[in-house]
Amino acid sequence: MTDVPIESDATPPADTQARDLDARFERRVLMTVPDRHNPLLRKLMEDVNADDDLYGLWIAANVNAMERLEMTDHGPVHVKIVMNLAVRMLRLLVEAGVQPSLVADYAMEPTDAEVVVALAALLHDVGMSVQRADHEEFSLFVAQDKLRQMLPKLYDERRATIVRSEVLHAIIAHRSRGKPMTLEAGVVRIADALDMAKGRSRIPFAAGSLSIHSVSAAAIEGVVLERGSDRAICVTVEMSNSAGLFQLDQLLREKLKGSGLERHVEIRARLGEEEKRLLTDFTL
Repeated sequence: MTDVPIESDATPPADTQARDLDARFERRVLMTVPDRHNPLLRKLMEDVNADDDLYGLWIAANVNAMERLEMTDHGPVHVKIVMNLAVRMLRLLVEAGVQPSLVADYAMEPTDAEVVVALAALLHDVGMSVQRADHEEFSLFVAQDKLRQMLPKLYDERRATIVRSEVLHAIIAHRSRGKPMTLEAGVVRIADALDMAKGRSRIPFAAGSLSIHSVSAAAIEGVVLERGSDRAICVTVEMSNSAGLFQLDQLLREKLKGSGLERHVEIRARLGEEEKRLLTDFTL
């Protein structure tokens, strides 16, 4: 596999570094993913990067998440990482002989399934632009309008309808109580949880939130996604402290459970030779 490494950024997302709206757009994060001779995916990235309305939704989602609620990134850097993880996972599954649902149920192509996971990853958190609570449901009606604008540039009406439905299912199925019915939805659900590399999930810890959630998040150094020896996908989470196991147990385990990908994914933890001290003292 010749895909480029999954992008991770140790700095805060670019759009949170300037308050002026025009300045936020000037620091625009371009959406890129290895297209591997998939012209549909290439065309999609061109359209996405030319869409100011969509980028504005990501900015608004991140203002609500990071600046108003002091949560982790839900903006353009997050969705770009999730998209690359999701597309990479789907390709590993296809190479292992696992059929995407779009292929099995509609006799469409794996390249179409890549469009589904890419769009679902890009749109899964746009509901955060409206509200945090039940943002996955808000994402559905925000994404519905965007998909009706974007998909006719890629497909005829019949295929656009099916792809739109598959994308919307993947969006709602990524929530904690979601139950993916398609391989593509399961991929997006897990990819969303894997955005935990160094500089990503330690944002609330740096902001002063002190709990097992923030401390364990600060212990995650990186995520490696590759072909497994016994399963299609091997996810290795690199940690600087054993506290990171809480992330795997409480976050990754829950996302994997019921995803439909349990028998295709193995998750490993790798601890450095010396554990990094994350706390000096703690007062309740």
